[in-house]
Amino acid sequence: MARQADLLLTAIAPAIWGSTYLVTTQFLPDGYPLTVAMLRALPAGLLLLLVVRRLPAGIWWARAFVLGALNFSLFWWMLFISAYRLPGGMAATVGAIQPLIVVILAHLVLGSTIRVLSVVAALAGMAGVALLILTPQAALDPLGVAAGLMGAVSMAAGTVLSRRWQPPVSPLTFTAWQLTAGGLLLLPAALCLEPPLPALTGPNVLGFAYLGLIGAALTYILWFRGIARLEPSAVAPLGLLSPVSAVILGWWVLSQHLTAVQFAGVGLVLASVWLSQRAQQAHRPAAIVYAR
Repeated sequence: MARQADLLLTAIAPAIWGSTYLVTTQFLPDGYPLTVAMLRALPAGLLLLLVVRRLPAGIWWARAFVLGALNFSLFWWMLFISAYRLPGGMAATVGAIQPLIVVILAHLVLGSTIRVLSVVAALAGMAGVALLILTPQAALDPLGVAAGLMGAVSMAAGTVLSRRWQPPVSPLTFTAWQLTAGGLLLLPAALCLEPPLPALTGPNVLGFAYLGLIGAALTYILWFRGIARLEPSAVAPLGLLSPVSAVILGWWVLSQHLTAVQFAGVGLVLASVWLSQRAQQAHRPAAIVYAR
């Protein structure tokens, strides 16, 4: 029962991440991807630091910035590049390779066993996302594909290292460190590469507040809590719930049309998530001692 509760709580994070597209397109000014990413991470991280009142010590300064870069700075940057250069949902389809990368990295870094069922589940998840959001008009832009793959590798590495590097602090504090570090790394890029934001409207402020407090602070507390309690190969497939959530919200809130193929994609993604959990339960790994 405890494992099921951990899975459900962790799954809340990607389900909420699916609302990011809706909030960004409906509430935020267009054309400021780095600035939006920075404002999503840094204020939330600083707010959480004020709550926990605890800074990293010793080696955890370096680790916080490495994880902040992997989980936020580099990942969000590559995500935006791929989203702009790969129309028709191709960016999310490329990013769906992340669970497969996690399986490989967890084997290399943590010594986890590569299970055939986990690989099959990861491939099924990629196919499900492709059915869900890929259109016949999608074009293969080499730079966009490279950015999507780099983003998937970045998030996968962040997931695995967040499991290996478990600090003696709460998930709240761990999230505060990473969000702040990731936001600080994004700050110079946003200032140098993008113009200043226009005067913010009421909906803009609400959108930024939602992305920071709910879409970043709350969800990543749940996500890092799940990584601390579950195997990376069990956590990563839950991220496939994000495009499912995005499509369902588009249908529900924006009255977007869903085809039979998309419904099949939803079913395949959910089946892949279930299959990935079955793979973990069929052969629970022995306890691993992680570096601290």
